[in-house]
Amino acid sequence: MRLLDKYILRQYLGTFFVILISFMALFLVIDIFDRLPRLLKYENDYWLLAQYFLLRIPYLVVLVSPVIVLLSGLFLMSTLSKYHESIAIRAAGISIIRMVSPILIIGLLMSICIGLFGEYILPITEAHRNEIYTVDIKKQQLEDVKLRSNIYYSGANDYLYYIGFFDGYQNLMRTIDITQFDGKSGSISRKITANDAIWNGETWIFMKCYDREFKNNKMIKYVFSERANIPEIKATPNDFIKTAKSNLAMNYFELKEYIGSLKKIGEKYHSELVDLYTKLSYPLANFIIILFCVPLASTSVRSKGRGIIFLIGLIICFIYLTTLRICQSLGYNEVIDPIWAAWLPNLIFGLLGIFSLIKSEI
Repeated sequence: MRLLDKYILRQYLGTFFVILISFMALFLVIDIFDRLPRLLKYENDYWLLAQYFLLRIPYLVVLVSPVIVLLSGLFLMSTLSKYHESIAIRAAGISIIRMVSPILIIGLLMSICIGLFGEYILPITEAHRNEIYTVDIKKQQLEDVKLRSNIYYSGANDYLYYIGFFDGYQNLMRTIDITQFDGKSGSISRKITANDAIWNGETWIFMKCYDREFKNNKMIKYVFSERANIPEIKATPNDFIKTAKSNLAMNYFELKEYIGSLKKIGEKYHSELVDLYTKLSYPLANFIIILFCVPLASTSVRSKGRGIIFLIGLIICFIYLTTLRICQSLGYNEVIDPIWAAWLPNLIFGLLGIFSLIKSEI
Protein backbone atom coordinates (compact mmCIF):
# COMPACT_ATOMS: atom_id res chain seq x y z
CA MET A 1 0.00 0.00 0.00
CA ARG A 2 1.37 3.39 -0.99
CA LEU A 3 2.07 6.11 1.56
CA LEU A 4 -0.69 8.23 0.00
CA ASP A 5 -3.24 5.44 0.43
CA LYS A 6 -2.30 5.02 4.10
CA TYR A 7 -2.62 8.75 4.65
CA ILE A 8 -6.05 8.92 2.96
CA LEU A 9 -7.32 5.90 4.92
CA ARG A 10 -6.02 7.20 8.25
CA GLN A 11 -7.61 10.60 7.76
CA TYR A 12 -10.90 9.13 6.56
CA LEU A 13 -11.30 6.49 9.27
CA GLY A 14 -10.41 8.95 12.01
CA THR A 15 -13.12 11.33 10.81
CA PHE A 16 -15.56 8.47 10.31
CA PHE A 17 -15.40 7.21 13.91
CA VAL A 18 -15.64 10.74 15.35
CA ILE A 19 -18.79 11.44 13.32
CA LEU A 20 -20.21 7.98 14.10
CA ILE A 21 -19.85 8.45 17.87
CA SER A 22 -21.26 11.97 17.64
CA PHE A 23 -24.30 10.82 15.67
CA MET A 24 -24.98 7.92 18.04
CA ALA A 25 -24.78 10.20 21.06
CA LEU A 26 -27.04 12.79 19.42
CA PHE A 27 -29.69 10.27 18.35
CA LEU A 28 -29.67 8.53 21.73
CA VAL A 29 -30.17 11.83 23.56
CA ILE A 30 -33.08 12.74 21.28
CA ASP A 31 -34.59 9.27 21.67
CA ILE A 32 -34.25 9.38 25.47
CA PHE A 33 -35.86 12.82 25.77
CA ASP A 34 -38.68 11.72 23.46
CA ARG A 35 -39.51 8.32 24.98
CA LEU A 36 -38.27 8.30 28.57
CA PRO A 37 -41.19 10.25 30.16
CA ARG A 38 -43.70 7.78 28.69
CA LEU A 39 -41.62 4.72 29.63
CA LEU A 40 -41.28 5.87 33.25
CA LYS A 41 -45.03 5.43 33.60
CA TYR A 42 -44.52 1.68 33.21
CA GLU A 43 -41.04 0.96 34.62
CA ASN A 44 -38.60 2.54 37.10
CA ASP A 45 -35.75 0.05 36.60
CA TYR A 46 -33.15 2.35 35.04
CA TRP A 47 -30.85 -0.50 33.99
CA LEU A 48 -33.73 -2.06 32.04
CA LEU A 49 -34.51 1.28 30.41
CA ALA A 50 -30.81 1.72 29.59
CA GLN A 51 -30.80 -1.65 27.81
CA TYR A 52 -33.87 -0.62 25.85
CA PHE A 53 -32.18 2.55 24.54
CA LEU A 54 -28.74 1.00 23.97
CA LEU A 55 -30.24 -1.80 21.90
CA ARG A 56 -31.36 0.91 19.46
CA ILE A 57 -27.74 1.63 18.47
CA PRO A 58 -27.47 -1.16 15.82
CA TYR A 59 -30.57 0.18 14.07
CA LEU A 60 -29.17 3.72 14.14
CA VAL A 61 -25.85 2.52 12.72
CA VAL A 62 -27.60 0.90 9.76
CA LEU A 63 -29.95 3.86 9.29
CA VAL A 64 -27.41 6.70 9.25
CA SER A 65 -24.40 4.85 7.81
CA PRO A 66 -24.79 6.46 4.33
CA VAL A 67 -24.85 9.95 5.90
CA ILE A 68 -21.77 9.22 8.03
CA VAL A 69 -19.90 7.76 5.06
CA LEU A 70 -20.68 10.84 2.98
CA LEU A 71 -19.82 13.35 5.73
CA SER A 72 -16.50 11.64 6.39
CA GLY A 73 -15.64 11.78 2.69
CA LEU A 74 -16.70 15.41 2.41
CA PHE A 75 -14.61 16.46 5.41
CA LEU A 76 -11.61 14.59 4.04
CA MET A 77 -11.95 16.08 0.57
CA SER A 78 -12.44 19.54 2.07
CA THR A 79 -9.23 19.17 4.10
CA LEU A 80 -7.25 18.00 1.07
CA SER A 81 -8.55 20.94 -0.94
CA LYS A 82 -8.08 23.50 1.86
CA TYR A 83 -4.36 22.76 2.28
CA HIS A 84 -3.72 22.37 -1.46
CA GLU A 85 -2.97 18.67 -0.99
CA SER A 86 -5.34 17.68 -3.79
CA ILE A 87 -3.56 20.11 -6.14
CA ALA A 88 -0.15 18.67 -5.20
CA ILE A 89 -1.42 15.14 -5.74
CA ARG A 90 -2.76 15.99 -9.18
CA ALA A 91 0.44 17.85 -10.06
CA ALA A 92 2.28 14.60 -9.33
CA GLY A 93 0.31 12.96 -12.12
CA ILE A 94 -2.15 11.09 -9.89
CA SER A 95 -5.75 11.21 -11.07
CA ILE A 96 -8.65 12.13 -8.81
CA ILE A 97 -10.15 8.66 -9.16
CA ARG A 98 -6.84 7.03 -8.19
CA MET A 99 -6.46 9.38 -5.25
CA VAL A 100 -9.87 8.57 -3.82
CA SER A 101 -9.77 4.85 -4.68
CA PRO A 102 -9.10 3.93 -1.00
CA ILE A 103 -12.31 5.77 -0.05
CA LEU A 104 -14.26 3.99 -2.78
CA ILE A 105 -12.95 0.67 -1.50
CA ILE A 106 -13.99 1.65 2.03
CA GLY A 107 -17.46 2.52 0.72
CA LEU A 108 -17.73 -0.92 -0.87
CA LEU A 109 -16.45 -2.68 2.26
CA MET A 110 -18.81 -0.57 4.36
CA SER A 111 -21.73 -1.75 2.21
CA ILE A 112 -20.74 -5.37 2.82
CA CYS A 113 -20.24 -4.80 6.57
CA ILE A 114 -23.56 -2.98 6.98
CA GLY A 115 -25.28 -5.75 5.02
CA LEU A 116 -23.81 -8.43 7.32
CA PHE A 117 -24.49 -6.29 10.38
CA GLY A 118 -28.12 -5.88 9.35
CA GLU A 119 -28.38 -9.60 8.62
CA TYR A 120 -26.94 -11.05 11.82
CA ILE A 121 -26.77 -8.36 14.55
CA LEU A 122 -29.75 -6.08 13.95
CA PRO A 123 -32.46 -8.82 13.99
CA ILE A 124 -31.21 -10.11 17.37
CA THR A 125 -31.07 -6.68 19.02
CA GLU A 126 -34.45 -5.60 17.62
CA ALA A 127 -36.13 -8.82 18.79
CA HIS A 128 -34.61 -8.43 22.26
CA ARG A 129 -35.55 -4.74 22.37
CA ASN A 130 -39.16 -5.55 21.43
CA GLU A 131 -39.28 -8.21 24.15
CA ILE A 132 -37.97 -5.78 26.78
CA TYR A 133 -40.51 -3.15 25.76
CA THR A 134 -43.52 -5.49 25.61
CA VAL A 135 -42.83 -7.98 28.42
CA ASP A 136 -40.55 -6.21 30.91
CA ILE A 137 -41.64 -2.58 30.58
CA LYS A 138 -45.33 -2.72 29.59
CA LYS A 139 -45.91 -6.05 31.39
CA GLN A 140 -47.77 -7.48 28.40
CA GLN A 141 -47.51 -10.76 26.54
CA LEU A 142 -45.93 -10.99 23.12
CA GLU A 143 -48.36 -11.28 20.25
CA ASP A 144 -50.11 -14.65 20.31
CA VAL A 145 -49.51 -16.15 16.87
CA LYS A 146 -50.76 -19.66 17.58
CA LEU A 147 -54.45 -18.79 17.74
CA ARG A 148 -55.77 -17.83 14.31
CA SER A 149 -59.00 -17.83 12.36
CA ASN A 150 -60.08 -17.81 8.71
CA ILE A 151 -56.84 -19.21 7.32
CA TYR A 152 -56.30 -19.76 3.60
CA TYR A 153 -53.34 -21.94 2.72
CA SER A 154 -52.02 -23.26 -0.59
CA GLY A 155 -50.36 -26.61 0.03
CA ALA A 156 -48.61 -29.33 -1.93
CA ASN A 157 -50.33 -31.40 -4.64
CA ASP A 158 -52.65 -28.49 -5.58
CA TYR A 159 -54.54 -28.58 -2.26
CA LEU A 160 -56.21 -25.35 -1.16
CA TYR A 161 -57.04 -25.19 2.56
CA TYR A 162 -59.58 -23.14 4.43
CA ILE A 163 -59.36 -23.39 8.24
CA GLY A 164 -62.07 -21.66 10.24
CA PHE A 165 -60.06 -21.75 13.47
CA PHE A 166 -56.56 -23.00 14.35
CA ASP A 167 -55.20 -23.59 17.87
CA GLY A 168 -51.44 -23.93 17.68
CA TYR A 169 -51.15 -24.81 21.37
CA GLN A 170 -53.26 -27.94 21.06
CA ASN A 171 -52.57 -28.45 17.31
CA LEU A 172 -56.29 -28.41 16.64
CA MET A 173 -58.28 -27.26 13.59
CA ARG A 174 -62.00 -26.54 13.30
CA THR A 175 -64.31 -26.00 10.30
CA ILE A 176 -62.03 -27.50 7.67
CA ASP A 177 -62.51 -27.28 3.91
CA ILE A 178 -59.74 -28.71 1.71
CA THR A 179 -60.08 -28.62 -2.08
CA GLN A 180 -57.79 -30.24 -4.63
CA PHE A 181 -57.74 -28.89 -8.18
CA ASP A 182 -56.71 -30.68 -11.34
CA GLY A 183 -53.49 -29.02 -12.48
CA LYS A 184 -54.39 -29.32 -16.17
CA SER A 185 -58.08 -28.50 -16.35
CA GLY A 186 -58.35 -26.43 -13.18
CA SER A 187 -61.51 -28.28 -12.18
CA ILE A 188 -62.10 -29.74 -8.71
CA SER A 189 -60.78 -33.28 -8.34
CA ARG A 190 -61.26 -33.79 -4.58
CA LYS A 191 -62.96 -32.06 -1.69
CA ILE A 192 -62.48 -32.85 2.00
CA THR A 193 -64.59 -31.25 4.73
CA ALA A 194 -64.49 -31.97 8.45
CA ASN A 195 -65.69 -30.51 11.71
CA ASP A 196 -62.37 -30.90 13.53
CA ALA A 197 -58.85 -32.26 13.10
CA ILE A 198 -56.16 -33.05 15.66
CA TRP A 199 -52.43 -33.46 15.00
CA ASN A 200 -51.02 -36.69 16.44
CA GLY A 201 -47.40 -35.78 15.87
CA GLU A 202 -47.17 -37.23 12.38
CA THR A 203 -50.47 -36.61 10.60
CA TRP A 204 -53.91 -35.04 11.02
CA ILE A 205 -56.83 -37.08 12.33
CA PHE A 206 -60.07 -35.67 10.88
CA MET A 207 -63.35 -35.93 12.81
CA LYS A 208 -66.70 -36.32 10.99
CA CYS A 209 -64.91 -36.19 7.69
CA TYR A 210 -66.54 -36.09 4.25
CA ASP A 211 -64.20 -37.11 1.42
CA ARG A 212 -65.51 -36.57 -2.12
CA GLU A 213 -63.76 -37.26 -5.44
CA PHE A 214 -64.73 -35.63 -8.75
CA LYS A 215 -64.14 -36.22 -12.43
CA ASN A 216 -65.19 -33.66 -15.05
CA ASN A 217 -66.91 -31.75 -12.22
CA LYS A 218 -69.05 -34.80 -11.37
CA MET A 219 -68.77 -36.61 -8.05
CA ILE A 220 -67.61 -40.20 -8.55
CA LYS A 221 -66.82 -41.20 -4.96
CA TYR A 222 -68.15 -40.27 -1.53
CA VAL A 223 -66.83 -41.45 1.86
CA PHE A 224 -67.92 -40.40 5.34
CA SER A 225 -65.77 -41.27 8.37
CA GLU A 226 -66.10 -40.51 12.06
CA ARG A 227 -62.28 -40.52 12.21
CA ALA A 228 -60.07 -40.40 9.14
CA ASN A 229 -56.35 -40.34 8.52
CA ILE A 230 -55.59 -38.85 5.08
CA PRO A 231 -51.88 -39.29 4.21
CA GLU A 232 -52.15 -36.97 1.18
CA ILE A 233 -52.61 -33.98 3.49
CA LYS A 234 -49.01 -32.88 4.05
CA ALA A 235 -49.56 -29.57 5.88
CA THR A 236 -48.22 -29.40 9.45
CA PRO A 237 -49.19 -27.10 12.37
CA ASN A 238 -46.11 -24.94 11.77
CA ASP A 239 -47.45 -24.06 8.33
CA PHE A 240 -50.38 -22.22 9.94
CA ILE A 241 -48.41 -20.30 12.56
CA LYS A 242 -47.72 -16.66 11.71
CA THR A 243 -44.52 -15.14 13.07
CA ALA A 244 -44.69 -12.44 15.74
CA LYS A 245 -41.40 -10.90 14.67
CA SER A 246 -41.30 -7.59 12.85
CA ASN A 247 -39.64 -7.49 9.43
CA LEU A 248 -36.72 -5.63 11.02
CA ALA A 249 -36.24 -8.41 13.58
CA MET A 250 -35.87 -11.08 10.88
CA ASN A 251 -32.81 -11.73 8.77
CA TYR A 252 -32.98 -12.15 5.00
CA PHE A 253 -33.62 -15.89 4.97
CA GLU A 254 -36.18 -15.77 7.80
CA LEU A 255 -38.09 -13.02 6.00
CA LYS A 256 -37.91 -14.90 2.70
CA GLU A 257 -39.31 -18.03 4.36
CA TYR A 258 -42.00 -15.95 6.05
CA ILE A 259 -43.04 -14.47 2.68
CA GLY A 260 -43.38 -18.01 1.34
CA SER A 261 -45.69 -18.83 4.26
CA LEU A 262 -47.79 -15.71 3.64
CA LYS A 263 -48.20 -16.72 -0.01
CA LYS A 264 -49.43 -20.15 1.01
CA ILE A 265 -51.96 -18.88 3.53
CA GLY A 266 -53.30 -16.28 1.10
CA GLU A 267 -52.27 -13.14 3.03
CA LYS A 268 -50.74 -10.00 1.54
CA TYR A 269 -46.96 -9.91 1.46
CA HIS A 270 -46.03 -6.84 -0.63
CA SER A 271 -44.63 -4.87 2.31
CA GLU A 272 -42.57 -7.87 3.40
CA LEU A 273 -41.26 -8.28 -0.15
CA VAL A 274 -40.23 -4.60 -0.25
CA ASP A 275 -38.36 -5.04 3.03
CA LEU A 276 -36.71 -8.22 1.72
CA TYR A 277 -35.28 -6.44 -1.33
CA THR A 278 -34.35 -3.42 0.79
CA LYS A 279 -32.17 -5.66 2.98
CA LEU A 280 -30.00 -6.10 -0.14
CA SER A 281 -30.29 -2.65 -1.70
CA TYR A 282 -29.91 -0.33 1.31
CA PRO A 283 -26.36 -1.36 2.36
CA LEU A 284 -25.17 -0.52 -1.16
CA ALA A 285 -26.10 3.11 -0.46
CA ASN A 286 -22.81 3.43 1.46
CA PHE A 287 -20.89 2.92 -1.77
CA ILE A 288 -23.21 4.96 -4.00
CA ILE A 289 -23.36 8.01 -1.72
CA ILE A 290 -19.60 8.25 -1.32
CA LEU A 291 -19.25 8.85 -5.08
CA PHE A 292 -20.67 12.35 -4.58
CA CYS A 293 -17.80 13.49 -2.34
CA VAL A 294 -15.24 13.11 -5.15
CA PRO A 295 -15.95 16.40 -7.04
CA LEU A 296 -14.87 18.33 -3.92
CA ALA A 297 -11.34 17.02 -4.40
CA SER A 298 -11.05 18.83 -7.73
CA THR A 299 -11.92 22.27 -6.32
CA SER A 300 -9.14 24.61 -5.24
CA VAL A 301 -9.01 26.41 -1.90
CA ARG A 302 -9.89 29.70 -3.56
CA SER A 303 -12.85 28.26 -5.35
CA LYS A 304 -16.16 29.44 -3.94
CA GLY A 305 -17.73 26.31 -5.30
CA ARG A 306 -16.17 24.06 -2.63
CA GLY A 307 -18.64 25.08 0.05
CA ILE A 308 -21.52 24.79 -2.38
CA ILE A 309 -20.44 21.26 -3.34
CA PHE A 310 -20.25 20.37 0.34
CA LEU A 311 -23.84 21.56 0.80
CA ILE A 312 -25.00 19.85 -2.38
CA GLY A 313 -23.49 16.58 -1.13
CA LEU A 314 -25.56 16.74 2.06
CA ILE A 315 -28.67 17.67 0.09
CA ILE A 316 -28.11 14.73 -2.27
CA CYS A 317 -27.83 12.38 0.70
CA PHE A 318 -31.06 13.75 2.16
CA ILE A 319 -32.82 13.45 -1.21
CA TYR A 320 -31.56 9.89 -1.60
CA LEU A 321 -32.95 8.81 1.79
CA THR A 322 -36.22 10.65 1.11
CA THR A 323 -36.53 8.99 -2.31
CA LEU A 324 -35.88 5.62 -0.71
CA ARG A 325 -38.68 6.15 1.83
CA ILE A 326 -41.09 7.37 -0.85
CA CYS A 327 -40.35 4.35 -3.05
CA GLN A 328 -40.82 2.05 -0.06
CA SER A 329 -44.20 3.63 0.67
CA LEU A 330 -45.23 3.19 -2.97
CA GLY A 331 -44.13 -0.44 -2.77
CA TYR A 332 -46.02 -1.03 0.49
CA ASN A 333 -49.19 0.33 -1.13
CA GLU A 334 -48.65 -1.79 -4.28
CA VAL A 335 -48.28 1.29 -6.50
CA ILE A 336 -44.94 0.06 -7.89
CA ASP A 337 -43.32 -3.36 -8.00
CA PRO A 338 -41.46 -4.28 -4.76
CA ILE A 339 -38.14 -4.77 -6.55
CA TRP A 340 -38.37 -1.28 -8.07
CA ALA A 341 -39.34 0.15 -4.69
CA ALA A 342 -36.06 -1.15 -3.25
CA TRP A 343 -33.66 -0.66 -6.17
CA LEU A 344 -34.89 2.42 -8.07
CA PRO A 345 -33.14 4.94 -5.75
CA ASN A 346 -29.87 3.02 -6.09
CA LEU A 347 -30.21 2.94 -9.87
CA ILE A 348 -30.88 6.69 -10.16
CA PHE A 349 -28.26 7.89 -7.69
CA GLY A 350 -25.72 5.28 -8.80
CA LEU A 351 -25.82 6.68 -12.34
CA LEU A 352 -25.59 10.26 -11.00
CA GLY A 353 -22.63 9.28 -8.81
CA ILE A 354 -20.77 7.66 -11.70
CA PHE A 355 -21.43 10.76 -13.81
CA SER A 356 -20.03 13.06 -11.08
CA LEU A 357 -16.99 10.79 -10.72
CA ILE A 358 -16.23 10.94 -14.44
CA LYS A 359 -16.90 14.69 -14.61
CA SER A 360 -14.40 15.35 -11.78
CA GLU A 361 -11.59 14.19 -14.06
CA ILE A 362 -12.49 16.68 -16.79
